[in-house]
Amino acid sequence: MINDTSSMDRPVLTHAGRTSRRQLLAGGAALVLLAAGAVLYPSVRRWTRADRAVDASSIRFATVVRGDLQRDVAVQGRVVASLHPTFFASAQGVVSLRTKAGAQVRSGDVLAAIDSPELRSQLAQAQSQLASLRADMERQKLVARQTDLRNRQQVDLLSVRLDAAKRGLERARSSFQQGVGSRADFEAAQDAVRVATVELAQAQQTVSLEHETLVFDVASREGAVRRQESVAGELQQKFDGLSIRAPFDGMVASINVQDRDAVAANAPILMLVNLSSYELELALPEEYAAETKIGMPATINVAGRDYAGVVTAVSPEVVNSQVTATVAFRGDAPVGLKQSQRLTSRLVFESRRNVLKVTRGGWLEGGGGHHAWIANNGSATRRDITTGAASVNEIEIANGLREGETIIVSDTSSFDDATTVMLR
Repeated sequence: MINDTSSMDRPVLTHAGRTSRRQLLAGGAALVLLAAGAVLYPSVRRWTRADRAVDASSIRFATVVRGDLQRDVAVQGRVVASLHPTFFASAQGVVSLRTKAGAQVRSGDVLAAIDSPELRSQLAQAQSQLASLRADMERQKLVARQTDLRNRQQVDLLSVRLDAAKRGLERARSSFQQGVGSRADFEAAQDAVRVATVELAQAQQTVSLEHETLVFDVASREGAVRRQESVAGELQQKFDGLSIRAPFDGMVASINVQDRDAVAANAPILMLVNLSSYELELALPEEYAAETKIGMPATINVAGRDYAGVVTAVSPEVVNSQVTATVAFRGDAPVGLKQSQRLTSRLVFESRRNVLKVTRGGWLEGGGGHHAWIANNGSATRRDITTGAASVNEIEIANGLREGETIIVSDTSSFDDATTVMLR
């Protein structure tokens, strides 16, 4: 007799349940691995394709944009006074200084005086000779007036004599016609009229010639006076120049001699600068020499603020691969400028409208402007490009890049010949 079926029972359901949980766990692990693989696959793929890896935190990026670009150059310059004349000794002598280097002076102040006995003597002689020539000229004018007066008197007398001869001729003709006078008397009266006429004509010609001679003599003496006035005036100007005066308000920049020194003629004495008029002296690279023109606009940066300027002079020669140019402020110069202060000026050569551009940086020098590194999803790919006009901060992209793309603008020379780099 069989009491129950317990001896034939097997734990089928319990074994099946245990097997199902293991499969679920294994399936879940497989799904996690698949998901992780799907997520990591692009990174692993980029990693395997990259030629090298670089630290992204040490790299600067910029976006290609479209806009206006000015082709310009920024150059450091030195502040100089636009008016800084050097004063020279007008003659040999002993100098007496009336000021010191760095002193502020007013227009008309005496800066130095030169004692020149030689020039003083020359001036006195010239003035004495001038006075003598003037006296001789006035005397010649007086002689000319006296001679003219005598000559006019002689002409007047001869004119009266001619009138008397004509009256005598009329009486002789009347007497001869009435038969009371002889022919000889009539002919003698005719001869007297002809003689008086010839004498009067000759006297008039003599007066004219003597007047021309007197005018020439007076003009010669006037010319001698003018020549001597020029000599005396030049010496007087040199003598006045012995007292060196400030032509404007300014500062004594330098003094080339010591007090009571003996100086030669045309020796430099001192330099005066006008503190109210400054300009910037630039040393431009040689490649910008042909494009730098007088009248070109410029921008001068002073303490973070830009001031308008204009190019006023360009050197005609190249020295040490540089060209010297002068930039003046438009309007009043900023207050507080110092002689020889260093400032930055920007010269604008060309303005371009609506071009693709990107920030300049080490990438331009490292790649020579022939290729750029485009950043995308944690990697950067090298691409050949063509650049155009360049400004101080931006560069035109003529070909190879599109608006909105991001490129590496820091130095890429360490990438060597790689075509793709990983940005980790």
